Order: sequence, then C-alpha cells, then structure tokens
Amino acid sequence: MTRTEIINRALAAVADSRLKRERDSERRKQIFGRIDLTTPLPKLSRGVQLNLNLEGGRKRSELTKTKSH
Repeated sequence: MTRTEIINRALAAVADSRLKRERDSERRKQIFGRIDLTTPLPKLSRGVQLNLNLEGGRKRSELTKTKSH
C-alpha cells in the first residue's frame, strides 16, 4: 500500500465519520427538540421530604391491630 492510498483511506474514514456524526446530530435535534417544547417544572424553594411507605399503604395503627390478633 502506498502512502497516497493510506492518506486516501484515512480521508475517506474521516469523511464517513463526519457524515455519521452529522446524521446523529440531526436525529438528536429532532428527538430532543420535541422534548424541549414542554414547560419546565416549577422550582422548589427548599427541599421537600416525601413519606416513604414501605408497608403497602397500611397505617401504623392498622399494623398494631393485625399483629396483636
């Protein structure tokens, strides 16, 4: 393989890579452009702690009644 062939193959690989990157960039613009159209969520002024219910929705008073029977 001559030096010219190596350079031509390298340039072809770079061109192919650029084409794939441009196609992917255009696809991402179409997909994420639709997502960006939604309104942003409101900002919380401070942290909010959520209840973590691990007992399947039963309250503590219901649990003590079922355990005592």
